[in-house]
Amino acid sequence: MIRFLEPWWLLTLLPVLAMAGAYVWRQFRKRQYAMRFTNVDLLRTLAPKGLGWRKHVSAAAFLLMLGALAAATARPSVDTEEPLERATVMLAIDVSLSMQAEDVEPSRIEAAQEAAKAFVNELPPSYNLGLVSFAKAANVLVAPTKDRSSVLSAIDALTLAEATATGEAVFTSLDAIRTVPSDGADGAPPARIVLLSDGYRTSGRSIEDAATAAAQANVPVSTIAFGTDTGVVDIRGSVQRVPVDRLSLQDLAEQTKGYFYEAASVSELKQVYEDMGSSIGHRTEPREVTQWYAAIGLLLGLAGAATSLLWTSRLP
Repeated sequence: MIRFLEPWWLLTLLPVLAMAGAYVWRQFRKRQYAMRFTNVDLLRTLAPKGLGWRKHVSAAAFLLMLGALAAATARPSVDTEEPLERATVMLAIDVSLSMQAEDVEPSRIEAAQEAAKAFVNELPPSYNLGLVSFAKAANVLVAPTKDRSSVLSAIDALTLAEATATGEAVFTSLDAIRTVPSDGADGAPPARIVLLSDGYRTSGRSIEDAATAAAQANVPVSTIAFGTDTGVVDIRGSVQRVPVDRLSLQDLAEQTKGYFYEAASVSELKQVYEDMGSSIGHRTEPREVTQWYAAIGLLLGLAGAATSLLWTSRLP
């Protein structure tokens, strides 16, 4: 659909319309004058054979050229749809004290950070990416964004705290996904949650409730388990065993149609986003097509000049 960015300039069409009206009036007057000459046979003898309809072609092309150039001054434009990628991934990283165990070299938390950063660097740049950390509570460290540097910086700055609120991490991630703008698309964006943890929830809402909420929102949760059953940590001088709760993490992934991994690698993490759908929202933007009108005006002017030279040996 053509619209004009500066419609007031369409007033320049008025002189063109006036000129077209004057041309039609002039032709009508000539016809009236010819009808007054009653001896038609003698008129045909005295007057040479005319150009007929051809005499109007050059004039019509000239008037159309002026109309196209006048319309061009109003900056005509067409609406175009600019695609916006809405696919979103939320990284949720466990920062509980158990993640300091060294049964995964160099430690669970460092392995999680390394895998997370590798994932960030491999993720297509058109996807939105956000970061959630969770211990006793879950916090959005970086809202969904295409700025990878802010996510990488936040991953490096992770600090450990007590407790593990795995369910809260999922609920917080779902809330963050809902903040992604619709950009004209229908429904929520296609999204995935990638949860890196050593399991065993000790705080917040249950993992079962979180799985139900994620499934209802159609957001798969892929879980990555770090650690072994022999992991230990020293908490306030007390050595405690911190085995990995693989079962809970696996159940969370299965109930939400995500993936479950026991070891992080770039090749495994790729599977998390390779199956992602792409939801394209659109933003309507005007694209100026003034050059089209100018080009049409030029072609009409050339056509008028060519026909006039061909049939009358002069320019219009």
